[in-house]
Amino acid sequence: MAWLQQLFSAIISIPAKLLIRTKVVPADVQQELGIDPQKPILYLLKTESVTDRLALKNAVKKVGLVDPDGTITVGPHTISRCLFLERPQSVFTDKATASDIAHTFKLLFEQHHLNAELDLQIVPVSTFWGRAPGKTDASWRALIANKASPNWLRKIFIVLFLGRDNLVYFSKAVSSQYMANEHGSDEQIAHKLIRVARTHFQRRRQAVTGPRQMAREQIIQGVLASESVQEAIADEQHSKKISPEKAKKRAQDYANEIAGDYREGLIRIAEKMLTKLWNKVYNGLEIRHAEKVRQLAQSGHEIIYVPCHRSHMDYLLLTYVIYHEGLMIPHIAAGINLNFWPAGPIFRRAGAFFIRRSFAGNKLYTAVFREYLEQLFNRGYSVKYYPEGGRSRTGRLLPPKTGMLAMTVQSMFKGLKRPISLVPVYIGYEHVMEVASYLKELRGKDKKKESFWQIFSAIRKLKNYGTGYLNFGEPINLGQFMDKCQPDWRDEVLQNPDKKPTWLTPMVNKLATDVMQRINQATAVNGMNLISLCLLAADKHALTESELHQCLGDYLQLLQQAPYSQLVTLPENSAHSLLEQTLSLDKFTVQDDSFGRIISLNEPAAIAMTYYRNNILHLFVIPGLIAAMVIANNGMQKQQIIDRVALLFPLLKKELFMYLDASQAQQLCVDMIESMRVTGLLQQDEETILPAARSSSQYFSLMMLNRCIQETLQRYAIVLTLAETGDKLSRSELEKQSIRFAERLATLHGITAPEFYDKNVISALINAMREMKLLHNDEEGMLTHTEQSHWLLNELSGWLVADVAQSIKLG
Repeated sequence: MAWLQQLFSAIISIPAKLLIRTKVVPADVQQELGIDPQKPILYLLKTESVTDRLALKNAVKKVGLVDPDGTITVGPHTISRCLFLERPQSVFTDKATASDIAHTFKLLFEQHHLNAELDLQIVPVSTFWGRAPGKTDASWRALIANKASPNWLRKIFIVLFLGRDNLVYFSKAVSSQYMANEHGSDEQIAHKLIRVARTHFQRRRQAVTGPRQMAREQIIQGVLASESVQEAIADEQHSKKISPEKAKKRAQDYANEIAGDYREGLIRIAEKMLTKLWNKVYNGLEIRHAEKVRQLAQSGHEIIYVPCHRSHMDYLLLTYVIYHEGLMIPHIAAGINLNFWPAGPIFRRAGAFFIRRSFAGNKLYTAVFREYLEQLFNRGYSVKYYPEGGRSRTGRLLPPKTGMLAMTVQSMFKGLKRPISLVPVYIGYEHVMEVASYLKELRGKDKKKESFWQIFSAIRKLKNYGTGYLNFGEPINLGQFMDKCQPDWRDEVLQNPDKKPTWLTPMVNKLATDVMQRINQATAVNGMNLISLCLLAADKHALTESELHQCLGDYLQLLQQAPYSQLVTLPENSAHSLLEQTLSLDKFTVQDDSFGRIISLNEPAAIAMTYYRNNILHLFVIPGLIAAMVIANNGMQKQQIIDRVALLFPLLKKELFMYLDASQAQQLCVDMIESMRVTGLLQQDEETILPAARSSSQYFSLMMLNRCIQETLQRYAIVLTLAETGDKLSRSELEKQSIRFAERLATLHGITAPEFYDKNVISALINAMREMKLLHNDEEGMLTHTEQSHWLLNELSGWLVADVAQSIKLG
């Protein structure tokens, strides 16, 4: 019968090669999973299938592993390199039968007792044809395309309809030597390995496709029937003095407005369209740290993605990446402003559910939305929402909105069975298509309402936008986070289920800050934001090619030698190729004369480029501060530098969402001083840190670092100067005067950064100064300066460039 099976495989393989397109996860199995192609490999699949084996053959060619069609000789036995847990269902029954794998494993473990050096890598491999999770109701499609252990007839239909959406998912290898050394007989160990494998394949399917999909109407009815919504309906009836039918109808309308209507078929179509779109719009997508998320999914965690929000492209990009990384498509919280025809129905079928910008005391809407979110969590769906609540107009992270995070924390009160992990996501671009409209909004122009024609116009204008970057940050296990903040939270919730805990708001605020810090912890550095940083620090926003090349090389070296975080990603190419690659995007003015090229920014471009600089500014504030102090004092004691960085760091941390604690910041300062010395930007004479020689090219890089931090220090000096005027000011008045003063300073000195006088930035700065006791609140709630703020202002005045320091002093 073996020859017949081989003949059948050969016949099937001819059309299958045309029908099957295989995607492999992870892309680099050798590095991520530690699979050694030089050691013997056994592939373990769930169901015996010719087409699954063909898909595996496609996959191993891509990742450089051995062909699954061969055999391995183990002692006197010859074992197929491709093993299966079970045989497929027959045409007439739905029951799959076990394979002879238990016998094969038993023989293998027996040989281990005879050969202690024997060690095979048993690699579990999951194959997926489409990503449909299945539905709770039966349908003709489910009968034809049942993917559990389909018979040959069903498999023909599966390959015909879904062969172009084939995913082969490799898992970490299990050492046969390790298993052979387990306690028990060879037969017991073999059965244990089979049980573990079955559980593994079941979890992998759950992680990739998600739970069985409920019909939209079922979810809505579940929301409306919940106790909390029923109570809210009754409250709405009595408080608004309306009929029960009208109150229920209002709740029904809210649920219909909110609820998504996920369709896996649309996702498959969208994936093909988006692949073409990315190829047209971007030179490539760089994705890092996805293995962290895959490990969480495989461990059974409920995953909530919490990305930063730069562009409307974020909705498409993150979902596309999640799909290609072999993860469950999340249900996405989208602003109600996107619920317009035809985009709204499309987004809804892609998994979006819609949320109003403000609930404005609407208790019924709040109850319906919260219950809908809890339904998603309870049923095991992954979710994605943007903690900033809207797109950043300046390139900085916005202060987080805590509503969705609060609902997520409160969902833990009802005792979810699966652990919840929040996954921060950094998204970056070399070109954000909305930057021009952002600048108009910052100058006071009204935000355009989203519409079909706006989207059509944007798509029509799409062109080469460089590279897109997406880094997954360090996950937050929500249960562990809550235990650390409030160890007895479970007992308190059980004792007072209807009372809002006093610790809830502080906990949610801390969680929100932690999320934003972890987003910035996973920053992606690229040519666009590095060159923007350099040119915006230069006089007249212009540098020669050699000057720019010098700065890029020095700054990349600093980030490599004294990394802000192990999750920060840097360009892998040289400073020269990075410069050429970025200039090819045609965002800068390049003039060529007999002395060489000059790269510059005109005024509109300079304003736009602040967006990209702000993406990475937090990586340069500590080296910038060191440069400012050393240049201003023409040298400084190392410990004095460290002490002053420590004093200012809480302000920087608050403003730029830096994840470091005080001790980590101090260590980064020490490491950065050493890196700057090795790079040649600084010199050291015993304990005195000196700037590089003024005639050296390294001094130029040091001076540019100093200029990178100047606008931040100027804002601090403005607020502290106004606090010292002698007049007591309320918080709001100090904020208003600081904004007016910053606008004046920007006009006097040509400061183009829109965030220099941004209300959110200055408000957050004043709050941070109050927390640090740099500003004192008197009994009347008025703000006054302190001795420490007076000392700090004197220090800051010495670090500022002279003309700006004079303007601030004279007002």
